[in-house]
Amino acid sequence: MDILAELRRVIRLEARALTQLEESLNARVEEAVRMLQACQGKVILMGVGKSGLIANKISATMVSTGTPAVFLHGSEGMHGDIGIVAKQDIVIAVGKSGESEELLALLPFIKKIGARIIAITAKAESALARGSDLVLITPIEEEACPLNMAPTCSTTAALALGDAIAMALMKLRNFQSDDFALFHPGGQLGKRLLLTVGDCMRKGEANPVIDLSQSIRTMLCEMTSKRAGAVSVIDDQQRLLGLITDFDIRRALEEGQDLFALTIAEVMNPKPSWVYDDEKAVTALECMEKREKPISLLPVLDRQEKVVGMIHLHDLISRGL
Repeated sequence: MDILAELRRVIRLEARALTQLEESLNARVEEAVRMLQACQGKVILMGVGKSGLIANKISATMVSTGTPAVFLHGSEGMHGDIGIVAKQDIVIAVGKSGESEELLALLPFIKKIGARIIAITAKAESALARGSDLVLITPIEEEACPLNMAPTCSTTAALALGDAIAMALMKLRNFQSDDFALFHPGGQLGKRLLLTVGDCMRKGEANPVIDLSQSIRTMLCEMTSKRAGAVSVIDDQQRLLGLITDFDIRRALEEGQDLFALTIAEVMNPKPSWVYDDEKAVTALECMEKREKPISLLPVLDRQEKVVGMIHLHDLISRGL
């Protein structure tokens, strides 16, 4: 067997299934999206077997993008789990053939509860289609399986349709990046969107600062005790005058200067980069990285232009950024 040819055949058939799905979209799909947008309860995705796995994934996508949703396994529904269905809910039942006994057995009870049913199926004349309030057809000519049996093209089409509906609902609800981050606080994306510089910076007693009038010895003690590798130089109003890093100290020594004979003003960088404490932490990371010569720390100012902290690359790494 030509393995690459077989792989291409499968992908080609699944791509064709998606093209056919796109071409088949009609007013019923738009009606389904409007129904789901107006739903006062939750969306319940239901299926068994491979279709159940697809339904579960669609449910997860909806939940993470602003549509309250939950997955109900068709078999478990007959043993108490149907209790999750309420009158104001909408049930989306996914099944290629539309003849799965587990799904069909639940339909009368869902109707008795009063919830509406949307079917996603490849068979317009199936029992599932006849028992639903709205039917969305995924037109599948054949599966990619050599025996035309294992769900491949059909599950791809059902998943793509579910994703498309979820994304349409996301846009209709004006679901923004901050909302997405709120639903994903533990992941790197959530951290990049939620964490501010103020959440990660070294502040208070951990913030290394000195006055312009202080000595080099005092500066070295401050830098060493705070273990930041730098110190912000401030005036009596806590405004940033400059920054001294261990690089500045090494440079002075390499030039043969007597470090202790120098003043703070002679050693410091008078125009350092800095960030505000209410900016996204990822902004600080980008500021450090997107330079001709990357840096590893930044002084942090509040909106009154006062030095309130220092943020180090290690602080961002430790927070998962």
